[in-house]
Amino acid sequence: MLHALLAVATEAATRAGALLRDGRPADLGVAATKSSPVDVVTEMDLASEKLVLELIGARRPADGYLGEEGADRPGTSGVRWVVDPLDGTVNYLYGLPNWAVSVAAELDGRAVVGVIAVPARGELFHAVLGGGAFLGGSPISCRPVPPWGQALVATGFNYVQAVREHQAEVLRSLMPEVRDIRRGGAAAVDLCDLAAGRLDGYYERGLAPWDRAAGVLIAREAGALAGGRPGLEPDGDLTVAAPPGTFERLQARLDALGAWHD
Repeated sequence: MLHALLAVATEAATRAGALLRDGRPADLGVAATKSSPVDVVTEMDLASEKLVLELIGARRPADGYLGEEGADRPGTSGVRWVVDPLDGTVNYLYGLPNWAVSVAAELDGRAVVGVIAVPARGELFHAVLGGGAFLGGSPISCRPVPPWGQALVATGFNYVQAVREHQAEVLRSLMPEVRDIRRGGAAAVDLCDLAAGRLDGYYERGLAPWDRAAGVLIAREAGALAGGRPGLEPDGDLTVAAPPGTFERLQARLDALGAWHD
């Protein structure tokens, strides 16, 4: 069953990624806003969501579905698809390459398949629970753990001003302790880069289920630990991912800095 879900997820992510890459209009504009005037939706977000929703509905009509652009339907099969049809919309709007299509399948509430297409980089990541993580057809794994002061850590920022201000305060305290900070602008891509050994850690506050579902599975299958506040799963308050050794240090430091609240 997991391989059947993987096939559907791969088809959906690949086709939506091709639509976004090849169909981007030269005069692409903002179709709507979400949490703030700078948190945008484009016509291509909506077109990608429509493609994925229709494809999954045709292949697996009894499954549930949750998508960023408002699609939310119950299912009867025990499987729910959690989809971000365009993660990194602002990057996409500006013509930057860090954007992705993220498709995860949950079985009884647990992510069991994740596929993330990064079309502008020509990359396709996937993982099946218990089967490892892959970039294309090649297995990937996290980097060896560096000393804390040599860790390259990625993060992202919320679009609500008050939250961003607090995130900047946390970053100001954390940055002098590590090698450097990266801000790519797409959570799904950051989690894949962690899985591929391109980062030593990642954290972000305010991620929705579609932002993290596929990426957290891929990172875990590549050898990372993932959680929220100490003792909790990743959630809207905080998502932290890193290899064992770095994860515990990063999670504890973020908790001490109050990264999960203002």
